[in-house]
Amino acid sequence: MFEFLFNYSRATFDNGTLFFASGWPIGLLVALAALGTVALGYTLVQRRQSLGPIKLAVLALFQGAMLSVLLVVLWQPALSTEQLRARDNAVAVLLDTSASMSYGDGEQSRLQQAVAALDDDVIGELDASLGMRLYSFADTSAPLESFEDVPAPGAATDIGDALLDVLREAGSSALSAVILVSDGADNSDELGPARLAEIAAFGVPIHAIGVGRELIEDDVELTGVRLPNDALPGSRLTAQVSVRHAGAGEAELKVYDGDAILATRSLELPERGGVTTHLIDFDVGTAGIKDLRFTLDPLPGETNVVNNAQYRVIEIPESRRSILYLEGEPRWEYKFVRRALDEESPIRVASLLRTTPNKFYRQGLDEAGELEDGLPQDREALFAYDALIIGSFEAAAFTPEQQEDISEFVNERGGSLLMLGGLRGLGDGGWGNSAVADLLPARLPDIAAPSFIRWRAKAQLAEAGRESLITQFDADPDANAELWAELPELADFQYLADLKPGAVTLLEAEIQNTTHPLLVHQRYGRGNVYVLATGGTWRWQMQMPSEDMRHETFWRQLLQALVAGVPQPVQLRADRVYYGDTTEVELRAEVRDRRFEPVDAADVVVTAATGIEAPVEIAMQPVPGEPGIYAATFQAQSTGVYEFEATATLAEEVLGTGVVGIRREDGVAEHFAIQQNRQLLERVAQVTGGSYFSLDDLAALPEAISFSQAGIVETRVLPLWNMPFNFLLLMLLKAGEWLLRLYWGRL
Repeated sequence: MFEFLFNYSRATFDNGTLFFASGWPIGLLVALAALGTVALGYTLVQRRQSLGPIKLAVLALFQGAMLSVLLVVLWQPALSTEQLRARDNAVAVLLDTSASMSYGDGEQSRLQQAVAALDDDVIGELDASLGMRLYSFADTSAPLESFEDVPAPGAATDIGDALLDVLREAGSSALSAVILVSDGADNSDELGPARLAEIAAFGVPIHAIGVGRELIEDDVELTGVRLPNDALPGSRLTAQVSVRHAGAGEAELKVYDGDAILATRSLELPERGGVTTHLIDFDVGTAGIKDLRFTLDPLPGETNVVNNAQYRVIEIPESRRSILYLEGEPRWEYKFVRRALDEESPIRVASLLRTTPNKFYRQGLDEAGELEDGLPQDREALFAYDALIIGSFEAAAFTPEQQEDISEFVNERGGSLLMLGGLRGLGDGGWGNSAVADLLPARLPDIAAPSFIRWRAKAQLAEAGRESLITQFDADPDANAELWAELPELADFQYLADLKPGAVTLLEAEIQNTTHPLLVHQRYGRGNVYVLATGGTWRWQMQMPSEDMRHETFWRQLLQALVAGVPQPVQLRADRVYYGDTTEVELRAEVRDRRFEPVDAADVVVTAATGIEAPVEIAMQPVPGEPGIYAATFQAQSTGVYEFEATATLAEEVLGTGVVGIRREDGVAEHFAIQQNRQLLERVAQVTGGSYFSLDDLAALPEAISFSQAGIVETRVLPLWNMPFNFLLLMLLKAGEWLLRLYWGRL
């Protein structure tokens, strides 16, 4: 209808410039229109006795409009456009032939649908007027003789590299446009703003043709798994999994270590589609590199089950972690905390109990000289531990230098600090005015009365505690809350003041129908800080049956949280833990000495082992401008699990070792995120000045390409005076005036 009324398409008008071909001044047109309208109005005013002012104005408007339209036609309106010159330009068609294009609806794959849509009506028209260059691409691009010579499905999709290859190959030739035919399932992770800017700099519009469904109802995908890189033997981890789904439903999530099932959970998928996150807990087992597999059971009728699984590799170190427990007075809490860990525990608690003002009782020592001088005297002695617990111990017992060492232990060392309530603890111990106060997740009360009271207090889960492993007695949230509700009351409690902005409350204490923070946590610098505002959890054990292990479980999980993830002198990390269709593994090691200061002159060697091939040693090199950081690149050619161990030495002294594991797979990435990524295709088209098309609206593609400014163009002048719209408008104006006269009773 638009072309019938205006002779040309909407795209022609959008890309053209209006002007008057007669060359006569526009001012004269306006003057004649105004003068004619005044003259017509004057003749109508002569009949003002029979016509009222409103009717006169309406008639003048109709007649003036007719005169204006006639004058505009006389001035010969025209449209100036710049279009590609036939046979002097070329168009590149870039066809996605990756494995994701093998999916489809019904009997045809996406690739078959795309080839069928690009028939002679589209490609033939472009080839006849401009000339075509055909390319196929997956992870790389290649020339294509015809659509009948489509190669086998590729193992990856790199849209950015494919576009750059075609644009660079064109060089200085008259490439007027690129037609990108793809589902947009790019898995290169490189098509970001910088790559798009590089593509747009060529000045060639890219018209994207989207293929495939944007929402796949009968597919559920495990898009990602997040969990710590390492954990302690026998500990429990929480994994955060991301699931893409189309709507409401149920899915069964399972965690495997080899063929052994570690955990299962039924997921309730909400009605809103997209990506949702879920948590699943599991026991990590014994020490070693764990090759974990997370799977979702397939939906009924689901065809793509490859994207239902994700692999993750974590390290369970054999070396024990050490906690220093400083207690200022003999009390039951000290005894029961130590009893929570058995001799086979991966955590060692070295404790220093003050029995008299100048006498300490030492336990859990690795060697006879450990802690023989009492409180750690310097940074090196304190930094040998992974976590620090301070019980009923006043701040004045620590020198300003020792308090500063505690602050640096958390902030720079990355260790954990746990402060316990007590007669000489927290606010009553003067810690609110110490160098340690800034670390704490809560401000300590500054009042004359004691903040430590011997009142009965009921421990209960806070909102954040419902999801924390520290406070988990049962994987079921309702059962866990019930188990906490059954615990006996505490017999003492210590008040805290306001919580700091980054603090999270895990447990609350109910005292006389009011609730107060009991267990509070926050991150500080590289480390973690906890406050447990009581010294009476031992009553849980004393007032419950001996076989009830909830007290031991709570303290075991709290101590594991203190040491989990604490940096070691040598830490080795890979740029990712799972490599799908990527062979290059980038390794980085952070090396520090016993004072946890960066070491730049160490010899760092990393050993790569697969369990099948012979181990390979690689020397890591210092990274300029990054103290204590070393890097190396390893080519993981074969698939499977790789274990990397870095050893750092300085002057024949071994500073430490770091271990990391990764998994390498082939042919997996193309089966994830297989729905059409229309947003990415539209962004590519937008930044380059092109347009997005679906397979159903390709008829408009040739015309959109014809207005490209990238090639050799010619100017065309299209007359507009003879548009049917002009004559239809004149007829409507005259008919409107006639109908009004008839309605008013005057012919």
